Amino acid sequence: MKKIVSLIVFSTVILCGSLFAQQNAHVFQESEFHYHNVHIERIYAHRLGFIVIYRRGAHGMARTFIPEYWFSEAGGRGELIRIGAGAAWPTMTIFTRNGEFSHVRLRVRRDRRHETWGVVPLAANIDEFFQGIEEIRLEF
Repeated sequence: MKKIVSLIVFSTVILCGSLFAQQNAHVFQESEFHYHNVHIERIYAHRLGFIVIYRRGAHGMARTFIPEYWFSEAGGRGELIRIGAGAAWPTMTIFTRNGEFSHVRLRVRRDRRHETWGVVPLAANIDEFFQGIEEIRLEF
């Protein structure tokens, strides 16, 4: 009799546990969004957008061009956050959705005299680098 009662209690516990796990399975699902965050070494404001020089690990620096219209359109592909003085260093965060580029977030110093801000020479002809940009792919 004790064995039958123990068997019924044990099977009830297993059944309830599996039902609870099925009901809460959505809680443990992985997000479709992922992000990659890099430190900005230098950022240049240009009339067509931003040129960002970022650290790519132990392999030196890399560069990317981000069009200005990404930041000006409602629901655009860029977000510019101006940070004040403090210990936080400027960063660029690339968001992907299901492995495809979604948007970029730049956290830059509000003060343009900060060492990370640079000036593009007036004679520099770099307009072509801002043409046809659809996504940002980080180099590592």
